[in-house]
Amino acid sequence: MNSVVIENPIINSPFDEPKRHFKFDEDGLTNEIVDSRRTSHYFIPIAKPKKKNKQIEIPLGDAWTSDRIEENKFINEIREKVGSWRKGGYRGAVNITAVSRKLLEHWQYSERERRLFFCQLEALETIIFITEVAKRSGYTYIDNQLQRFKRMSEKSEFKLTVEQED
Repeated sequence: MNSVVIENPIINSPFDEPKRHFKFDEDGLTNEIVDSRRTSHYFIPIAKPKKKNKQIEIPLGDAWTSDRIEENKFINEIREKVGSWRKGGYRGAVNITAVSRKLLEHWQYSERERRLFFCQLEALETIIFITEVAKRSGYTYIDNQLQRFKRMSEKSEFKLTVEQED
């Protein structure tokens, strides 16, 4: 595995939507910058085998390589819908409540003493989108999938399988 040194890992403003990211390749993280927001992924953990006898073990490092990465398709779909909704001024097929609109204005007020980071604002937008916009805009599969995840987690059988319903 290659060892990568990144002199300045901060390539985006914490107050704006990320526009660049460091690329992963077959060997893991590189210092190459890609001009787009990274899609949401997770790394598949591989348990270390239990030793029954003393054998030579070859260290593989963290091995965060592309063969162990899986896309969070459901998260990326929601992120895309929330981003479009944001860019459209929080309008669309349905309007949000007056309280939610005032909160969004307050959280984004340019003279605010402690501005929210983009990730904080996006989390709040996502909550409002899921609770006030998604169902009424015809995205019923979002709530259905969240309910499926809830049932699976209650049974301790949580598997990341997403089925889109229309």
